[in-house]
Amino acid sequence: MIGLTTLWIDRRARVEPEINPRRAVFVLGKIDEILSWEKTKDQERDVRFVELGEYLCEVRVKQYWKLEKLNSFDEFLEKRFPASRRKAYYLMAIHEKLTRIPKPHLRAVGWSKAAELVKVARKDGDRFDCATWLHAAKELSKEGFKNEVERYLTGKETEPWEIIYFKLYKSQLPVVEQALETAALMLGSDKSRGYCLEMICADFLAGSSTQENQLEVLVLSLERLYQTLSDEGQEKLLNRLREGPWRNFVRNDLASF
Repeated sequence: MIGLTTLWIDRRARVEPEINPRRAVFVLGKIDEILSWEKTKDQERDVRFVELGEYLCEVRVKQYWKLEKLNSFDEFLEKRFPASRRKAYYLMAIHEKLTRIPKPHLRAVGWSKAAELVKVARKDGDRFDCATWLHAAKELSKEGFKNEVERYLTGKETEPWEIIYFKLYKSQLPVVEQALETAALMLGSDKSRGYCLEMICADFLAGSSTQENQLEVLVLSLERLYQTLSDEGQEKLLNRLREGPWRNFVRNDLASF
C-alpha cells in the first residue's frame, strides 16, 4: 500500500506537479484545523470527514507535503495520523469511490457507514447501486448496516453478536491499534477488527494456558481460521497439514472437521 501511493493508476511516467504555494498552505491549514477539532468534538468529525478526505487526496496528487520538507506522502500521513494511517486511507477512499453520492448525504450517514459503503463500491465497480445502499445506510443502525454489508460481501449470514464496552487510556491506543493492524496484515485485510482481536487473544491463551487447555485453544483457533478461508485457502491449509512435519498425526479425513 505504501509504495502504491506514489504511482499513477494508468502506469504513465509520473510528472512532478507544479505546486501553488497559496493553495497548498490553505489546504494544509484546513487539514490541521479539522484534525484539531477531532480531538475535542465528535460531531465535527462526523460532519467534516468528507472535507478532510478531499483535502488529503489533493495533498497526495499535488504533493503539497513538499512544502514541509517531507520525503513522501506517507511521511506526511505519519505526521498527521500518528496512531493509524488506515483512517486517512479510508477518508481518501470515501472521496474517491463515492463520487456519485452527494456530499450532504455522506455527511448525514456519518463516517462509519460511509466507510462501509466504500467496501460495496469497490466490489461492485460501475454496478454500484448507490441509491439503494445509501437508503439502507440511512435506515439501519451502524452495526445493522455493517452486518448487511458483510452479508453482501461474503454471501454468508453473520453470527449473533454483542457490543462489549471497556475503557482504554489514550496512551494505550497506539499499542492496541498496532496489534490489530499487524494481525490484519497476517490474517488478511478483509478480516474484521473483532476477528483480529479474537486471534490475538487466542495466541495469548495458547502461550499462557495450562498444558491440558492448550490443545483445546489451538483446535478452536484452527477451526475459526479454517471457516474464514476461501475454498482454495481451506484446501491449501489441509495440504500443508498433510505434507508438513506433523503429517503422521493428521488423519486423511481431516477435511471433515
